[in-house]
Amino acid sequence: MKGLVIIAAMVSALLSAGVTASSAEDLKFGVAAMISPQETIKYYQQIIDYVGKKLGRPVEMVQKHSYDETDKLLERGELKVAFVCSGPYVVDKEKFGAELLVAPQSYGEPFYYAYIIAHRNSTISDLSQLKGKSFAFTDPKSNTGRLVPAYMIGKRFNTTPEKFFGRIIYTKTHDKAIEAVAKKIVDGASVDSLIYNYAASKDPRFTSQTKVIAKSPRYGIPPIVTRKDLDPALKARLRDIFLNMHKDPAGKAILAGIKVDRFVVPKDSDYDSVREMEKWLRMNIK
Repeated sequence: MKGLVIIAAMVSALLSAGVTASSAEDLKFGVAAMISPQETIKYYQQIIDYVGKKLGRPVEMVQKHSYDETDKLLERGELKVAFVCSGPYVVDKEKFGAELLVAPQSYGEPFYYAYIIAHRNSTISDLSQLKGKSFAFTDPKSNTGRLVPAYMIGKRFNTTPEKFFGRIIYTKTHDKAIEAVAKKIVDGASVDSLIYNYAASKDPRFTSQTKVIAKSPRYGIPPIVTRKDLDPALKARLRDIFLNMHKDPAGKAILAGIKVDRFVVPKDSDYDSVREMEKWLRMNIK
């Protein structure tokens, strides 16, 4: 009996200290391929290392080459938390109940835009002039890198990108799409405004060779999401770390380096415009 009492006391002490079997395991944090692998490490690894330090437990970055790969890991429960694009969030919420954790706020707002770009020396100044030309998308599930331009083409020209453009390539990442336009591999591309602006401020080699010929309406910024079965205490702790990151000198320095003001709690309604685009395309463009 005395032994049982001792064991019970030990378990109670561990629980009160927040130490559980699961807390000793690495927390896997998914990152979809918005930018190339080398840039992803610089862009995200500092954040993930910071979160791990604040949590007091290992946090592993799981980087995948497409949004679809990250989505599948989330759906299967192999990931509990991930940076995702706006489009995949909308689909994942409907499909398996993905939940918003936080989202970055950049340039004073938790929104971003699609930039349609062309080479700076090109005579192209409007989307209509890209008809029959070559064009770069990023990922088939990307909001700014595929959905938005498809919607723009559908609304203006009542057709699909495959019929509108002469040739389409997929670069997988936004920085590679910018590079493809800069090197004249393609005539145009649709890219994430945040990544374009980040690249322009950090290393303008390729953005300086391009120009923005169209800017979309604003959309809810790519968020960090969790599975709905993530431990509520862990979810609350993660949210607290992100929301207070800008108040900590070390966290603020990381955010400044990646052009993020702070993290905020987004509203699901911020992504309604993405839902509306997807619905309109399904109903109107075949």
